[in-house]
Amino acid sequence: MPKKMLKFVDIDKENPSKREVIARKEDFNEIYKEFINSKAKEQSSRCSQCGVPFCQVHCPLGNNIPDWLKLTAEGRLLEAYELSQSTNNMPEVCGRICPQDRLCEGNCVIEQSGHGTVTIGSVEKYITENAWEKGWVKPIKVKKEKKQSIGIVGAGPAGLAAAEELRKLGYKVNIYDRYDRPGGLLIYGIPNFKLEKHVVERRTKLLRESGIKFTQNFEVGRDLTLDQLREKHDAILIATGVYKARQIEIPGNNLKNIFPAMEFLTASNKKGLGDKVSLFDDGTLNAEGKDIVVIGGGDTAMDCVRTAVRQNAKSVKCLYRRDKENMPGSAREVANAEEEGVKFVWLSSPKEFLGKNKIEKIIVDKIKLGEPDESGRRKPDIQENSEFTIKADMVIKSLGFDPENLPKLFNSEQLQISKWGTLKTNFDTMETNLSGVFAAGDIIRGASLVVWAIKDGRDAAVSIKKFLEKKEINERKVA
Repeated sequence: MPKKMLKFVDIDKENPSKREVIARKEDFNEIYKEFINSKAKEQSSRCSQCGVPFCQVHCPLGNNIPDWLKLTAEGRLLEAYELSQSTNNMPEVCGRICPQDRLCEGNCVIEQSGHGTVTIGSVEKYITENAWEKGWVKPIKVKKEKKQSIGIVGAGPAGLAAAEELRKLGYKVNIYDRYDRPGGLLIYGIPNFKLEKHVVERRTKLLRESGIKFTQNFEVGRDLTLDQLREKHDAILIATGVYKARQIEIPGNNLKNIFPAMEFLTASNKKGLGDKVSLFDDGTLNAEGKDIVVIGGGDTAMDCVRTAVRQNAKSVKCLYRRDKENMPGSAREVANAEEEGVKFVWLSSPKEFLGKNKIEKIIVDKIKLGEPDESGRRKPDIQENSEFTIKADMVIKSLGFDPENLPKLFNSEQLQISKWGTLKTNFDTMETNLSGVFAAGDIIRGASLVVWAIKDGRDAAVSIKKFLEKKEINERKVA
């Protein structure tokens, strides 16, 4: 091991290079170049192989990071891939979009010792892309298909992860989704410069080839009620995510050209996929030539500001009520946005939207930070008589997401929800109050990370397996 590993003292941290700012602002292609083989091995060799790997501890999926780094350093790439995908259904996605600076890389032991983190996300992306290129990623082959079937509502990361795990066990799986393509947030929410769509389409194609059925343009409550779906399947998994935008309750909120983040991002992503998008084509949801203001400080806000830059906006500003150090979004994404010309107006909060019919200006209050609140971050307090004005042709609200009213939407009023509007489930089994109906992902935990949705999907698959096995035993007893 000493020859292959523990090289962090001699070899510096090195990420894959970024494309030049001028070039990357002109298109929606991913901004990071691929690692070459020698660099991936070299960076993997920096891992200290510590006894208590905090990178693994702080990964929601518990990925065996030190082990596949060691295998990569030794050139054993097939084994590295097999180990990586054994705990993660979409390592090529997580390698690209996980906030590694807050998770694995942010807790790397050599990072804490001042040597710079191992570039875990880049290596994860490298070994998975290498596996796709070499043909090592293959469809699931079910030797003996079970009679029982599962209906999954939602084709986002939680639903896709659960579907794959259940199909491996031999169950029949049908995914129902309201959109025309599977992928959910991965397709319509995350821009190409972070996650090119062929990466997601390649994965969902593999699931189709594995025997998983997809029913698109399907809405529970419109096409079938939840109870009707339950009659069709032996178990149901609800993995719809949360998409209802939080609002800003200030004067002028009803003016035109004020949009929720997902509406803006979905229009851009659909256009990139070659769809006809009338509101983009007529300029309504197109940032070109406009002064754009994005309100919010999370990763979705960063997606919005960087998308506006690529749509040739006249100017792009981001208002956030706290300072840079207290921002919830990835520090890496903030840095990328700053490089691309986004102006951050820290410690600011919108007070009023002004305009005749459509937005023209925003009156903004200056903020000072007080004592820490229940979240541990310092509470934002408005400074008296501090207001100033910002010009705006379009405002994009990125203040987070809440769940839709699923009991009403699904025509299933007996489905219980929590005080936050998320689905209420048994903590251990992820089963709702309805027998055989489970839930996973953001619809139970609130808006969160893709990696947590994958984790939930995998856990739900385990619980569904136990439920179906018990159900089968009971049916045999009755027979």
